[in-house]
Parts: sequence; C-alpha cells; structure tokens
Amino acid sequence: MKTHTGKILIDKTRGLKFTESPRWHDGKLWFLDIHDKAIMTADLDGQVETAVELPFIPNALGFRRDGSLLVGDAMQRRIHRWDGQALQSLADLSGITTFCLSDGIVDAQDRMYVGDIGYNFFDPANKPVDTCVIACVEPDGRARIVADGLHFPNGMVITPDGKALIVGETMGHRLTAFDVQADGSLANRRVYAQLPDDVSPDGIALDAEGAVWLANPEGRFAALRVREGGEIAERVELDTEGYAVMLGGPHRRHLFICGSDSHDPAEIARTPSATLRVIEVEVPGAGVP
Repeated sequence: MKTHTGKILIDKTRGLKFTESPRWHDGKLWFLDIHDKAIMTADLDGQVETAVELPFIPNALGFRRDGSLLVGDAMQRRIHRWDGQALQSLADLSGITTFCLSDGIVDAQDRMYVGDIGYNFFDPANKPVDTCVIACVEPDGRARIVADGLHFPNGMVITPDGKALIVGETMGHRLTAFDVQADGSLANRRVYAQLPDDVSPDGIALDAEGAVWLANPEGRFAALRVREGGEIAERVELDTEGYAVMLGGPHRRHLFICGSDSHDPAEIARTPSATLRVIEVEVPGAGVP
C-alpha cells in the first residue's frame, strides 16, 4: 500500500471551524465552513476568502451548469440556490428526511442528490436512527426519495458517463453503487466496496481508474484510496479527523482533504481546528463532483 503525507495548505491557526463539501470550480476550491455558516474559497497558495455568508448551518454543496450554487440547510432540511446576488429557497425536504441533511452533489442535469443523517450529528450524545434516505431535487425544486434503507448516506460521486452513483454509507462501513435512470431515479443497488469496521466513509471522490478516495474520521484518521471490491490501494496519514476529499486543481491531480480535531460545536467554539491538506496523486479525478 502506498502511503502519503502531503502538505498543509490551511493550518489550524487560520481560524476555520469545520471544513466540508469541497468542490473544484472555476480555478478555485470551494468549500463550506459549517460552524461559521459560510461558503469559502481557497487557491493553491492557501489564500482563503469568504464567498457567501449564510443564515443557516450548511451541508451539501454543488454547482449548476449556469454557475449558480446549490447549498443545503442542514437543520431545516432545505435546499437553497445562490445566483451570485441572492439566496433563494428551492426545495423543502423536511417532509421526506429525518432531522439533518448530510452531503450531496449536483449532476449534469442540475439535479441535486442529498443524503439524510437521521439524527443530530453535531450532538455527541445523540444516536443515529437505523436507516436513512437519499433525496433527489429536480431543477424546479420538486423532490422525492430515490433510495432508502441506507446507513448514514454521506459523500457521493457520479461516474463520467452519468450512469452510476456511488455513496459512502458512514455507519455501514461501505461504498454502495446505484444505476442512475434517465429520470434521475436510482436502481440496482449493490455493494461497491465493503470496508473494515474502523473505516467510516465520509466525503468521497472518484478517479479515472474507478477507484474512490474517501475521508475517514474514525479509527486510523486517514484518507484512503479504495478500489471496487474493497482493496485499499493508497492512504494519506492525517493528524486530525478526515471529513471530506476532492480531486481538483488544473489537471484534477490535487487531492484536497478537509479535516478537524472534532465535530463537537462546543469544542470547536473553544478551539477552532479545521485544516485543508493537499497532495498530488498519479490518477486524476473523474466524474462529479
């Protein structure tokens, strides 16, 4: 197994609280600072800017073809659109999801797929429900459940041909794949990779060989490259919990890793510890995001 360390692009002294949902767009890395309620950008020199200040705790981020942003309100379970000027409510998922939204992506047809955590992820005393769902939000805001029976569906990717969606089941310790139908429905559920019990996939990214990079906040505190079937081919050693990854940069060979020492809001308020690490990898990114 190949092991990397990479370099710290943004260290703990920068004051970021909890970085999530990284997306490479228009020459920059866009990401959420969840506990600072903001959409941020960073360049390859580590220059950070606040792009959008939000009135809610965000989770899930993606770009439409027109360049507008879709972002989830985690606690109210709504999807909003940012057009560069104003924030507009697009969809209310409170009737089909439970308690809190997790990560999500926007596909080539401007649909957004978003997971359902099912419990208060930010309260260490709270316990997860048995299973949760993936919701699909159409460009006009219509929403429906497209998959259920999942154990904390979290980071997602879509293959370059648009025909398959892979989701990390954080509490299920696996990557699960679906066929994407013409209407956006998900079918033919199957296990893409069953993982060890100390690997809980959070954010994920797909590469051109069909392997999945995943952030692992449990156990070994590492980002892992996993091939279909479950072989762990590469890993990045972290000194913090890993929460999300993205293959971006000019040739999609920069692996960005969002990390933090904790996801507990009280601890984060006392000591902000979010980081952004980057390494250069051999196999470029592919598909969405």
